[in-house]
Amino acid sequence: MIVSMTTQQTHSGRETSGDSTHALAQEVARAGFYPEVVLGVLTTALAGEEAGAFLVQPETTFAEAVHRHLTVLALTRTRFIIVHVDDAVGEDGEPVAIATSEAVPVSRISSVALTHGVSRPAAHGGNLTEVTIAISWGAVRRMELEPVACPDPACEADHGLSGVSMPDDIVVRVAAGVEGDDAVHRAQVFAQALSAAVSYTHLRAHETRGNLV
Repeated sequence: MIVSMTTQQTHSGRETSGDSTHALAQEVARAGFYPEVVLGVLTTALAGEEAGAFLVQPETTFAEAVHRHLTVLALTRTRFIIVHVDDAVGEDGEPVAIATSEAVPVSRISSVALTHGVSRPAAHGGNLTEVTIAISWGAVRRMELEPVACPDPACEADHGLSGVSMPDDIVVRVAAGVEGDDAVHRAQVFAQALSAAVSYTHLRAHETRGNLV
């Protein structure tokens, strides 16, 4: 299943085309995790909009059992789409897929933080080994709490807790040692496209408010 897409130029200069759609379908198929389910959920979430940039990030963890997870990030002209797919076991013991999607207006995104991991940085700028993208729009916050320290070593009173509230909407980490250099490059390109879209949207909103004054 491939969503329909026509060719046009967006404000960030990205070309939105059938080639982009085909590339998205290829990346989902390459991940090998229920591609028909993933693309079906994406089609519903996109609701006719075109995905001009995307990132497909599979993850496999090994604990008591093998657990697979897939994250797909897609950027349209107006919205940021997130799709999560997990595997699970149904009541009958058969495997099931749990797929969720969220659509966030680009105008609501307040922060796109990009962390670069670079090996041997002194050697001509080094080699990019990992990229972490943290995107915030205020839907989820994480609290880190710890006991308040007392300067009196003999004090046994309870001084309560102190903490920091941080946005924690979505974080995606891509490492060359796991996914390969191409995956790291794709993550960097997607983060750049998202940052440009957020910047453009907020600039337009600022200009609109200025015109109303």
